[in-house]
Amino acid sequence: MTTKVAQDRQGIQSIEVGFSLLKVLAAHNRPMMLRDIAKGAGMPPAKAHRYMVSFMRIGLIEQDAASGRYDLGAYALELGLSGLGRLDPVRLATPILEELCETVHETVALAVWGTHGATIVRIFDAGGPVTVTLRAGTVLPLYNSATGRAFSAFMRAPYLKKLLDQELDKQAKEQKIAVTTLRRQLEKQLTEIREHGISRATGSLTPGINGFSAPVYDHTGHMVAAITSLGPVGEFNVEWDSPVASAMLQASALLSQRLGYQAAK
Repeated sequence: MTTKVAQDRQGIQSIEVGFSLLKVLAAHNRPMMLRDIAKGAGMPPAKAHRYMVSFMRIGLIEQDAASGRYDLGAYALELGLSGLGRLDPVRLATPILEELCETVHETVALAVWGTHGATIVRIFDAGGPVTVTLRAGTVLPLYNSATGRAFSAFMRAPYLKKLLDQELDKQAKEQKIAVTTLRRQLEKQLTEIREHGISRATGSLTPGINGFSAPVYDHTGHMVAAITSLGPVGEFNVEWDSPVASAMLQASALLSQRLGYQAAK
């Protein structure tokens, strides 16, 4: 005898079959002919057509009268935007950060762009012999922290540029060198960071502490957060191709994907 739980889990097969057609449309990002949609879903065109008629009635798809091609409809867009609006980078990052911390055995954190700049919002301490003095709410400098450099390299915002200019002016006065010299040095660093897709800092913010920071993007392609990892100099490998860097790039790519980001192919 089939239990109620088993029945619930069985679901409605026709809905699952029909949605395979929508997956084909979504994956190709362009209007398609019925035969191509059906082929992609592994379904006879006649059967696919019946599903498409129903989907058109509820607005999930639409058909161009001139070409006969099908595309996702207004209601599909409405559902997509509603789902994206529910995505919370901090909530979605939690299990990813936990796993990253266990993988690299270093302290990891998530930073977002706040009112005062790059702000730490979540931290997972590896519990090693060297404690990294970082806490939620900490605002990190743009010029000499791995997190700040990630935002400087990958995020575009007028306020960020203003803060960075202020930091450069301050650093130039303290080091008694021309601000243009500092700016050239920073641009060279940012170019290198963009080439590798991840930033790094070697004891420049906190003596004895190295760091990596990888950007996280949302469905619009804008940077919305940074995943940062920190560890003691001598133990924390800051080579661009180090295991820590690779693990962080994978973690940031996974979080970006869950936020709807699609990397260029």
